[in-house]
Amino acid sequence: MSEISYYSEEGFKNLKQELEQLEQIERPRVSQEISDARDKGDLSENAEYHAAKEEQSLLELKIAKLKNVVANARILDESQLDLSKILIHSIVKLRNTSNNMEVTYTLVADSETDLRNRKLSVNSPIGKGLLGKSIGDIAEIQVPNGTMKFEILEISR
Repeated sequence: MSEISYYSEEGFKNLKQELEQLEQIERPRVSQEISDARDKGDLSENAEYHAAKEEQSLLELKIAKLKNVVANARILDESQLDLSKILIHSIVKLRNTSNNMEVTYTLVADSETDLRNRKLSVNSPIGKGLLGKSIGDIAEIQVPNGTMKFEILEISR
């Protein structure tokens, strides 16, 4: 069974655009590559044909998964969210208690994760450890190399 994921309007729009790109541009391109390779003769020894068929099966798998994500996606009305607790789409300022380093993350759905832009999945160990915490709380989070402790300094949207 598929999990429901919550997205901002922009994140949901990006998901739908990616699906549209795959279905309307990539799928016809791969079909054309298969057709072109088929026209070159013997299929049993045609590496281009086999590569194109492999690409097609991977593309169809990606399209099916993305359709499932879109079908189970919900747009979150951020104006209705409680600002006193960390929830999905919260912007959270943290202080690592071991080295006093401060960092800010936005908690997002899995497909919106982008560590370069400090967008952290709510399903990551840190994301799960932060959910439900309030300002001033200390979140103790198990990571592969031990336990990290973060003090929650700010929560915003």
